[in-house]
Amino acid sequence: MLTPGDLILLVSPKGKQYLRKYDPQAKLHTQDGVIDLAQVAQAGYGGVIASHMGSLYRVLRPSTYQLIKGVKRSTQIMYPKEIGYVILKLGIGPGTRVVEAGSGSGGLTTALAYHVGDTGRVYTFERRQEFYELSGKNLEAAGLVHRVARYHHDILQGFAPQGMVLGDPASDPSGADALFLDVRTPWDHLEQAAAVVCPGAPVGFLLPTTNQISDLLRGLETAPFEDVEVLEILVRRYKPVADRLRPEDRMVAHTGFLVFARHAGTPFTGSIPVLERVRPAPEHADDAAAVPEAVEASPVPDTVPAADASEPVGSGPLVSDNKDVS
Repeated sequence: MLTPGDLILLVSPKGKQYLRKYDPQAKLHTQDGVIDLAQVAQAGYGGVIASHMGSLYRVLRPSTYQLIKGVKRSTQIMYPKEIGYVILKLGIGPGTRVVEAGSGSGGLTTALAYHVGDTGRVYTFERRQEFYELSGKNLEAAGLVHRVARYHHDILQGFAPQGMVLGDPASDPSGADALFLDVRTPWDHLEQAAAVVCPGAPVGFLLPTTNQISDLLRGLETAPFEDVEVLEILVRRYKPVADRLRPEDRMVAHTGFLVFARHAGTPFTGSIPVLERVRPAPEHADDAAAVPEAVEASPVPDTVPAADASEPVGSGPLVSDNKDVS
């Protein structure tokens, strides 16, 4: 059942879409006429409502994909094709604490906030004031701002901005489970990135050009990261006509390169303490006899006696499971 404040998506038969918060007192002005949103509660998700001119719109529950595509933007946002892979690679789910730098218009921030749930936390950093304000408005419109700690802060100074309460998981990103950087020179921030995540945490980067990837790879060679992966994701859509199934004439091709790595954690070199194996004590005194004592292994002789030279190799008796050997 719809309640005021729920997100709704109104879609016309021609594909025109309007993403709004449900307010039974509001009216939506469109080219097809004025839509009284009081109709929405009666129609419900999947139902149909009409404008005052009789134009029909279907009421739908917006998906994460539609939330991302519906954000107001003044920057190039990450596309869902990249965002889906990022969420899987970084292991984003309910309860995850993830750091993002480069909020932009808030497309990725919206997806991260959706997937971490109310038990997780997104810490997003944006250096430019106009993008900081825009991403906040988009998160507010999506109803997800309560899951995000937003900072107008340059991460070149680290991930400890003014207003952060040390040790408070609501504001302190220290020991985060994952990190994603969408900044121009991520190789300048690798030291700060390694310091804010927990050992072994996955990290990701978005870059538009190959020369930037090369610079990042050089930086990763000397930073405490391993398991590096570089990739690009392309999606080609098809015309959904059964008798003329073929690719669309146009496609969104290059949108950015993705680079992933993992915090190295404990290095493979050096001494690692080995836990001493403790033999459990028997529960009862009578059980002590049932526990076999450790037997000292016989020493291995330095030399093995040579075979008798008079006996040719392979001339010994054959051993067979069959008792009747002819």
